[in-house]
Amino acid sequence: MRILMIEDEKLFGDKIAGSLRREGYEVDICYDGSSAMEHMSYESCDLILLDLNLPDIDGIEILRHLRSYDNETAVLILSARSQISDKVEGLDVGASDYLVKPFHLDELKARIRSLTRRRFIQNDVCLVCGRLRFDTKARKAFAEDREIVLTRKENGILEYLMLNEGRPVSQEEFMEHVWDGSVDNFSNSIRVHMSSLRKKLKAILGYDPIRNRIGEGYQIGGEKR
Repeated sequence: MRILMIEDEKLFGDKIAGSLRREGYEVDICYDGSSAMEHMSYESCDLILLDLNLPDIDGIEILRHLRSYDNETAVLILSARSQISDKVEGLDVGASDYLVKPFHLDELKARIRSLTRRRFIQNDVCLVCGRLRFDTKARKAFAEDREIVLTRKENGILEYLMLNEGRPVSQEEFMEHVWDGSVDNFSNSIRVHMSSLRKKLKAILGYDPIRNRIGEGYQIGGEKR
């Protein structure tokens, strides 16, 4: 999953971003409102972590701007503003959730999992597709009760495929939601990681659960057409 963090306290932001990356998320970070507005104009993401007290543009104005053209991307406000009126305003303008600083990192991760499940209409911590199970909290994949040892990128690919079970996912979509923007359409990186993931799944399951849909992308689950 791809997250955009908008936070002017660099040490704090880098610490949170680093922790989330270790959990398997792809995290972009902007340290002011102007760069965040520019970033949002050309990059998509699954979730935005938004500080309100930014040096140039108030976070509420960024949220208003986002909601003027995008009502789907989840936004979790992370702010030191703790008054009820601040929370009400943030939620009324269009925030998906509001977390007051200081907060415990485990709570932030739980809020992110909750918002991600809502984004993909997924109601359980564990994704299940046939004999495969992916624990979004532990960031681990299993074939029945046997853990499948995957790299961070392989985890991200499998999670995104299972969240979109039954429909093909294009290479461009993987670039937007699983990669960090460091690859392009001409890169072989996605195909290399996909090939490695499929070999690992086949070694344990005895078959490859991922199908190529010519001209559309990769698909897990669903009936063959």
